[in-house]
Amino acid sequence: MINIEDFKKVEIVVGKILGAEKIPDTDKLLKLVVDLGEEKPRQIVSGISLYFPDCSLLVGKKCMFVANLEPRMIRGYESQGMILAVSTEDGKFSLFEPNDTIPVGVKAR
Repeated sequence: MINIEDFKKVEIVVGKILGAEKIPDTDKLLKLVVDLGEEKPRQIVSGISLYFPDCSLLVGKKCMFVANLEPRMIRGYESQGMILAVSTEDGKFSLFEPNDTIPVGVKAR
């Protein structure tokens, strides 16, 4: 369990996926280029490739991202955030997608 003060530290932001490509020699990893309403897009590595065999379907989607994680290296690629998604044991999957009228860069409250 975490307390509300710890939870308040998490920055959840609307982002738009500008690019997506499979990371070679991996089963699950995609490299996403994401506009979070900042000066320049971020690179985010995510293990969602199995759900998007055609990763170009992600381009243009608005999703929710954790924006204030420390960057980390994953298979030689720097990841500068995390996409929010949910999956079930029986293979159901969903990205957290805001209403299309919500602009890029808006923070969850």
